[in-house]
Amino acid sequence: MEHMTRRVLLAKPRGYCAGVDRAVQAVERALERYGAPIYVRKQIVHNVHVVKTLEERGAVFVEETDEVPEGAIVVFSAHGVAPVVHEEAAGLALRTIDATCPLVTKVHKEARRFAADDYDILLIGHEGHEEVIGTSGEAPEHIKLVDGPDDVANVRVRDPEKVVWLSQTTLSVDETKATVEALRARFPKLIDPPSDDICYATQNRQVAVKEIAAESQLVIVVGSENSSNSKRLVEVAKDHGADAAYLVDYAEQIDPAWLDGVGTVGLTSGASVPEELIEGVLARLGEFGFDTVEEVESVRERMIFALPHELRRDLRSA
Repeated sequence: MEHMTRRVLLAKPRGYCAGVDRAVQAVERALERYGAPIYVRKQIVHNVHVVKTLEERGAVFVEETDEVPEGAIVVFSAHGVAPVVHEEAAGLALRTIDATCPLVTKVHKEARRFAADDYDILLIGHEGHEEVIGTSGEAPEHIKLVDGPDDVANVRVRDPEKVVWLSQTTLSVDETKATVEALRARFPKLIDPPSDDICYATQNRQVAVKEIAAESQLVIVVGSENSSNSKRLVEVAKDHGADAAYLVDYAEQIDPAWLDGVGTVGLTSGASVPEELIEGVLARLGEFGFDTVEEVESVRERMIFALPHELRRDLRSA
């Protein structure tokens, strides 16, 4: 039998986006500058490995602000927090470092602005996601969550002439478009946000995965189960030509049965995944004869965000 060439198409861009890089660095630099423990409200980013690594260095992850000892340092995660969380922190005299992604902050500002003008704000996103909770908290009386196209029929507004949509930054571009179209059919005067809310990195990773999925029988997405953007990559891969697509945190989770009869594996990772985990998957695939790796670059990324200002100030004075 002729030997089958086994190759990996490696998507680029993949892995850390600028917002994740900034948030993870904020915790690392805070540990260096102030020493352990540094408290972090919620997972700094949605990745099991990143959280575990930071815990080993002295970060303490808590669910709620009141779990942080009075006067301690707390970092707010990349997903953003509602204003009430800042109030809770002030009440406990906590020193806060706000690692909210600047692109999430932009959506918060849009929510405040439209609420001030008394619009009904239709927030497209997943119920219970931290980013959605944070954005909704900016204007709870004005914001109504729309969880995908099927939820559009349930939406009630006060005045169909004064309606705007915003979105969670980590959604599927295609599904969000479908939701907006369905909303516009119901509310023809629906206003678009001033600029696209879905973040550049989410979009770029989806563009890249579409390109490799078309040529892959199997796509492996490295990312955690609670990572919205990683789960969307699995869906996008299946929708754009891959016979199968799976989400894994670590190389050991790859089932050898997935690789039976497969010549081309597409590989990418969510926006909160460090490159070392991709390298682990490549090594594992190499054990199964996937020794040709072709990087497919669909978009070039150059975005960098400065560290949170509270931290920059203290690092300068060190």
